[in-house]
Amino acid sequence: MMLALGAFFSVTISAAAAATYPGGSAANGGAVYTNNCSSCHGANLQGGSGPKLVGSSITNGYKTPAALYGFIKSQMPANAPGSLSAKQYADVTAFLLAKNASPTASTGGKTSIEIVRAAPPSTVVFSRLPSGANVDISDAMMNGAAGNDADWLLQGRTYDNQRYSTLTQIDTGNVTSLSPVALVQTGMTASFETTPVVVKGVMYLTTPVVENKMKIMAVNAATGTRIWETTYNTGNFQICCGPVNRGPAVAYGMVYALTLDNKLLALDATNGKVVWQKPVADASLGYSETMAPIAYDGMVIIGSAGGEWAIRGFVAAYDAKTGAQRWRWYSTDPKSFSGTSWKRGGGMVWTTPALDTATGQLIFSTGNPNPDLDGGPRKGDNLYTDSIVSLDVHTGKLKWYYQEVKHDVWDYDAVSPVVLFDIDEDGKTVHAAGEAGKVGWFFIVDRDNGKLIRKSDPYVKMTPNMFSTPTKTGVVMLPGANGGAEWSPPAYSPKTHYAYVLAMDQLMNFATEPAEAGPGHIRLGSAFSNVKVGGLQDGRFVAIDTQTGKIAWTAMTPQPLIGGALVTAGNLAFMGEGDGDFDAFDATTGKKLWSYNLGAGVNAPPITYTVDGQQYIAVAAGGNFQLGYPLGDTVAIFRLNLPEKTTAAK
Repeated sequence: MMLALGAFFSVTISAAAAATYPGGSAANGGAVYTNNCSSCHGANLQGGSGPKLVGSSITNGYKTPAALYGFIKSQMPANAPGSLSAKQYADVTAFLLAKNASPTASTGGKTSIEIVRAAPPSTVVFSRLPSGANVDISDAMMNGAAGNDADWLLQGRTYDNQRYSTLTQIDTGNVTSLSPVALVQTGMTASFETTPVVVKGVMYLTTPVVENKMKIMAVNAATGTRIWETTYNTGNFQICCGPVNRGPAVAYGMVYALTLDNKLLALDATNGKVVWQKPVADASLGYSETMAPIAYDGMVIIGSAGGEWAIRGFVAAYDAKTGAQRWRWYSTDPKSFSGTSWKRGGGMVWTTPALDTATGQLIFSTGNPNPDLDGGPRKGDNLYTDSIVSLDVHTGKLKWYYQEVKHDVWDYDAVSPVVLFDIDEDGKTVHAAGEAGKVGWFFIVDRDNGKLIRKSDPYVKMTPNMFSTPTKTGVVMLPGANGGAEWSPPAYSPKTHYAYVLAMDQLMNFATEPAEAGPGHIRLGSAFSNVKVGGLQDGRFVAIDTQTGKIAWTAMTPQPLIGGALVTAGNLAFMGEGDGDFDAFDATTGKKLWSYNLGAGVNAPPITYTVDGQQYIAVAAGGNFQLGYPLGDTVAIFRLNLPEKTTAAK
């Protein structure tokens, strides 16, 4: 089952009650589990890309077997919820209950509570840094990243998150000669979403979590040869959308990374040794950390994941030297939620903020309110969910916001990173911020005050009933709960003035299923599932003219798109597909010019950089948990005119 079941049912379920489930057969459920669940949770429920389903994974959450059954039936598998028969769901429920029915004396005959006590991180150094590689990234270097086309220093290459490179060595005329020079195999096969950072020929990357382990790695950016790798062992965690990590921040001689069990790590960039680690949230409540941090002016800034749990989103800044918290801003406004629902009202911050260094604004997007599809417990606009938000980067004080969807009951949250650029309005240059919403419009606001300048034409299909309130029997509509645009970072070219967005059409059925709140409970208040018979399921790579809001071109794909974009001054736009194809397009016309299949879903954002004057393109190919694309463990590195055979870096 393609979703973490870390919030299954309470330890108050007795061993006797767990021995069976009405209409279900534990014996038959074993086969259902093997065919539909074991790829993520392990053949023996020991965990894998998803957490284990014995002990610690069942200590919180739903209180009865019926509640467990209801959750599995409505939400599993995550890539195709509701796709099994009622009998199969009953069987697998009986199987899981039976596997967790061993009483212990210490709990009076109830299932025992297991706490994962993780081993300390371990580091292996394979080789020295390349000659002359000074990896101590300073504030001056990060502020000047736009003028440094050799490196990829920040998640969006520059603080404006444009993912635009001025490199021109690879262009529309020669991109067909692009070939892989190295395949870096991490050994961590799971949903792979990292954006590497490259400085002075050294590439830093993070892996997903597999069997409660995650790697932070440094490799030679030209050859893929390992320099060092640190394995971090996670404690307990709960996740909704895959065991993912979206990349590191590298600054001040350190590599900073977040973990699913809510730690902020600081590692020595030269050798991978952990300098300090700090807890940032409580995993038992449903918090997890998947975003790539951002470093600025002696701070490391993070956001929270876990919007399917009854928790409150936040953004926080930590001292880059000590890990001490500088400030924390919470994303739910008590005045816009009924009663005390703001205390558990969602609004997570999934992706790396943009930063306007001239004005000191930290600008980011926020996720859905909680519960996702049931607005009854949280009447009001539910600020600051589904919004573009600006904070003072030094104090965390709110400067402005623009809410894309008020009182969201469709999971139309804003999760794609905000991009900063300038537009011309009535002959005047306006500093703008743009965000590709799951709702299907690209929103452009004035970043001086947050006022909407325009929203684009729809870049996906929209049904007339797209804002109909979900019902218990269900409402079929577009966009689906994945968008629109998911977390995929767009790219922006100052040459074309286009924003390049990965999007999807997924016809879904939205049905309410109210659920009580409680510590550690997943609380969707809903069930959304793909409409398979005659249902639309495809992808769109879209170029949006930010000057007009018009769609400049659209390249269709047979599968929904998720991952991220890169655009270069060589007039190329790159992105990957779930079937393993890594593609290059003419950034002006949308014509596909080149494609290379990497054998696993290319569902991560590409980057580009130079080493010794040679331009490289790199991208992770490891598939995607949410959409069920083929998994892998590889970072592929490409360049032109390859003089030797491809080598596999292990």
